[in-house]
Amino acid sequence: MAVETAEAPASRPIENAVIQTRALTKVFAGSIRAVDGLDLSVSEGEIFGLLGPNGAGKTTTVGMLTTRVLPTSGDALVAGMNVVENPNAAKQLIGVVSQSNTLDRSLSVWDNLYFHGRYFGMSAPDARGRASELLERFRLSDRAAAEIDALSGGMAQRVMLARSIVHRPRILFLDEPTAGLDPQSRLALWDVLSELHSAGQTILLTTHYMEEAEQLCHRVAIMDHGKLLALDSPTRLKESVGADTEVRVAADGDLEKLADCLRSFEGATHTAVVDESVRVYLRGSAGVLPRVVDHAEGAGFTVKDLSLSEPTLESVFINLTGRDLRE
Repeated sequence: MAVETAEAPASRPIENAVIQTRALTKVFAGSIRAVDGLDLSVSEGEIFGLLGPNGAGKTTTVGMLTTRVLPTSGDALVAGMNVVENPNAAKQLIGVVSQSNTLDRSLSVWDNLYFHGRYFGMSAPDARGRASELLERFRLSDRAAAEIDALSGGMAQRVMLARSIVHRPRILFLDEPTAGLDPQSRLALWDVLSELHSAGQTILLTTHYMEEAEQLCHRVAIMDHGKLLALDSPTRLKESVGADTEVRVAADGDLEKLADCLRSFEGATHTAVVDESVRVYLRGSAGVLPRVVDHAEGAGFTVKDLSLSEPTLESVFINLTGRDLRE
């Protein structure tokens, strides 16, 4: 099965797309090509993920789509509107949650939402009602009068998310929404995003967390060095690895030679040296661990540790680039 790539027919513009990029490119000073000819289409009501390591071009892509970064070339459209030609009108259609805390620290939690609504043209009564409604919806009513600096990281992130939808945007952009959050806060935010999606919200999020992309996203675009490497549903992307089992082997000696040795292991489709271990991708898992140890030690290697799992989106990235997604 072929994975969609930037050239594959399935990644061409779709009829009901509410987010589109056409050969979108951004080159910073020093000829740094942060985004390189990116073609994407996102459907109405979809949760779409941009997955990749730091420096892959995810944040720059979101910056161009949300009018904060001017493209070098190509087009960025939201709801059919060119964001460069119509930035003010485009801002009315989008909500944005950035990586950093952008809440106004001189205002209370409630005031942050209220004045956001007023900024986007809502009447005072509508903005008051909307602020109170969202605080209740996000389970923050008891924090309405709190100062921003008194909030935990998870609470501040929920306030930013609530603020981003005060004006009922058609599209919501989230840039690394759970970066730096503890596991409990991350799960709570996932629940909120799932609720928003159930209400019909279109969401584009960037992340380098594999679990986040698998849990939330209908489709995922894997990026690296500004280029689109693959695009499909998480399930189909993992199937593209061509294996149903991944074994990680830590051993003494030359790991490249060990990888060559394990390529001949029965059922192995391919191997890779990543993060000081050899990853063996194969079909079938029954009794595989002791057989891998026997195979490696029969070739003169001493196995120090090994583990077994199913392929992940990181496996897809490694298959495409030969390196760890976290790099």
